This record gives sequence, structure tokens and C-alpha cells, in this order.
Amino acid sequence: MTDLANFPITRKWPAQHPERLQLYSLPTPNGVKVSIMLEETGLPYEPHLVSFETNDQMSPEFLSLNPNNKIPAILDPKGPGGKPLALFESGAILLYLAEKTGQCIPQDAAARYETIQWLMFQMGGIGPMFGQLGFFTKFAGKDYEDKRPRDRYAAESKRLLGVLNQRLATRAWIMGDAYTIADIATFPWVRNLLGFYEAGDLVGIQEFPHVTRALAAFVARPAVTRGLAVPSRT
Repeated sequence: MTDLANFPITRKWPAQHPERLQLYSLPTPNGVKVSIMLEETGLPYEPHLVSFETNDQMSPEFLSLNPNNKIPAILDPKGPGGKPLALFESGAILLYLAEKTGQCIPQDAAARYETIQWLMFQMGGIGPMFGQLGFFTKFAGKDYEDKRPRDRYAAESKRLLGVLNQRLATRAWIMGDAYTIADIATFPWVRNLLGFYEAGDLVGIQEFPHVTRALAAFVARPAVTRGLAVPSRT
């Protein structure tokens, strides 16, 4: 097995179990996508906390794995061809883990691409827009006197919730009866919008009952409960 000590990131976060997939993350909406996926699939992994409070994401060791200085990132000692694979971007990691395990993604080609389509809907729409709205409801933006920027993101977030609600009106999950990486990518952001960002009233969440129904089913999954707490902040 390749020695993971060859990777600079392991100097700051030593691998106690180098045979396991190494996860470098924080329990944010993007971070928990990967920990939830790992819990759902049962892949052995070792989590490492990347603390923003101490600017871990800007350290040379972390940047050696992700030059974009964002979480999550992984180092899989058993990557393609038996060689280690370093990977960043939550959507790319979800796709990789789905293909590695054959779980949470349809095997049928058409359904597979439809799932990827909804994954990209989250990556390009829900994540960025909900995150911007969160700036105006939870962080420094809430003190801006001019509420037009906040309202712009609230309106777009509401539109995206409407798209998702319509999709879920006749389906248990985004892809139907099958739970997929599209759900794993999307619902941590919905949860954060309503919980941490406290934006439920602003976006009129009561108008989207299919979204809240699916969110409740999502957070009730044991693997989701576990994954939401990884990595531990203590």
C-alpha cells in the first residue's frame, strides 16, 4: 500500500488509519455531504477537522490537497488502479464515491445522467444562492440598511425551492423511490437555510410542503444523523 506520508497534508493531519479514506472537512452543508455519503455507503474513513477559526484551510498542507482552500477534500489510499487519489469539490467527491461503491446513483445510463443533472442543480443554484442569503440573514449582511440585496437572494432561493417542491410533488426523493447523491447534496443546504440561517419565514417555507416532507425524511435517516456530526468540532 502506498505510504500516505508522501502527501504533505498528512504532516498536519497524520493518518492513524492510513488504509482508510481520509476526509478533511467541517460540518457545514458542503462538508456533511461527504460524511453523510460515507456513512450511507459504509466505506471505512478517518475524519479530520479543518478549523476555519485557525485558518487551517489556508495552511500549506491543506492547499497541497485543495488549492482552492475549501472543504471538503479527501485522500483515498485505494483509488483507481489501486493508487491514492486526492480529490476536492463536494460534487466531484459524491460522484466518485457513488461510482466507487455502486451506491446512491442509478446504474441505468439515462437515470444516472438525470441524477447528475440534479446534483448540478444543487451545486450551481441551491448552494450558492442559499449561501448568499445566509450572509444577509446570519452574518454581517444582516446589518445592511439596504435590503434589496437580501431580497434578491431571498427571491431566487424561493424560486429554487419552488422547482424542488414541484419535483418532489409526486416523488419520495428527487429521483423517485431511489435515494441518491442528488438528495445527499441538496437537503443539507435546505436544512441549513431553515435552521442555522433562520430564513424559513423569509422564503415562505410553508409554501413548499413537499420540500419539508422530504427534509424530515432525510434527517431521520440514521446515516444522516451520524454524518451531520462529522468531523467532531471537539
